Amino acid sequence: MSATIPFVTPINQISLEPGSQVTITNISWQDFETILQELGENRSARLSYSQGILEVMVPLPEHERPKELISDIVKILLKISKKKYEPFGSTTFKKEGIAGVEPDACFYIKNYQQMISRRRLQSGDPPPDLAIECDVTSKTNLEAYQAIQVPELWVYDSGKLKIYLLENGQYIQSEISPTFPNINLTQIIPDAVERSWQVGSFQALEELETIITENLD
Repeated sequence: MSATIPFVTPINQISLEPGSQVTITNISWQDFETILQELGENRSARLSYSQGILEVMVPLPEHERPKELISDIVKILLKISKKKYEPFGSTTFKKEGIAGVEPDACFYIKNYQQMISRRRLQSGDPPPDLAIECDVTSKTNLEAYQAIQVPELWVYDSGKLKIYLLENGQYIQSEISPTFPNINLTQIIPDAVERSWQVGSFQALEELETIITENLD
């Protein structure tokens, strides 16, 4: 369920059921910052802001399982690839005065070392190297991610994985991830998510890890 409403203060008076999405128009950057403070960090709602439009979404379990599974798959792939990383979950990333996003999951890979000690983001910190979004009740705001300059974005939607790469400030869709160039992610990830609904996430991940390891041997 989605709705478009004018700005309401305080924002925490808006009651949203799981699976709901609200779009709020004519939001200034200061409004966005105020809303973040009002809602706090311990909340179920996820926010996306770009060009004066704020989207507030409360996820369903149908959203949470793919999110967790794909995040676990990334960790498995990074381990197999012997790549170090720092996961930053649904941290709020902002481009001052322009955009703000909270990915379902994100990872620092090339810049992991710089972020090891970070308890909070600091001015000048780079965006995550990889962000993941699962679209169930809402659609990913590509413009916001472009503004924040996340170099690689995965969007899982309706049983398909789309890989977006940032080139000259714009996203182009790709079949290959530069982070994992030798792995057919657009096939194995949707297959693993579907498999998890049949046998559970633990077994689906075990099976996937076995397949990947065998193929790379």
